[in-house]
Amino acid sequence: MNTALAEKASFIREENRLLAALPEADYRRLRSQMEFVWLPSGRVLFEAGESVAHAFFPASSAVALIARLENSGSTGIALIGNEGLLGVSLILEGRRAGGSLYRAVVQNAGYAYRLRADCLLQEFERGGALQHLLLRTAQAQLTQIAQFTVCNRLHTLSKRLCSWLLHSLDRLSGDELYVTQGVLSCVLGVRREGVTEAARHLKWQV
Repeated sequence: MNTALAEKASFIREENRLLAALPEADYRRLRSQMEFVWLPSGRVLFEAGESVAHAFFPASSAVALIARLENSGSTGIALIGNEGLLGVSLILEGRRAGGSLYRAVVQNAGYAYRLRADCLLQEFERGGALQHLLLRTAQAQLTQIAQFTVCNRLHTLSKRLCSWLLHSLDRLSGDELYVTQGVLSCVLGVRREGVTEAARHLKWQV
């Protein structure tokens, strides 16, 4: 990591709310094992069925979890940003974890802290503040998955797009949102033309 990036990493800690909530001693120990990385929009961090090699604490980025459907389609079932952690399956299943159930795709480009899976498990098994925060994060993500599942089943495309955009803004530090049609079509499970039409409908509702 170069000097400029290291200085940016030191500042970014406060942008991930889970890391910011850690006691200083716990954060310093965790920080010594993490890398500060740039995640470009559209990058696949892991596919469904693959082992999860790293956990990510997003700072200025946001990552979508995407489930594959029987008809070869897809739908977004969770969005992870500066509130938490990508890699909850690691702490729920531990070293016995099999492949991921979902695909993880970077929705909004930005920075994140990356931590090896074995390091996360070692820190989790210490107990204390980090374990408590990670368990709360896991509960919140499971609740989010349930909510998105119901939304995908019952709501119109325009409402689903609106919900996803609002969830995205909640997980980013600014009030501007940069996301491609390709990523949105993937998380909403529709063609790009469908995203365009839904966005046009929202525009007329404002």
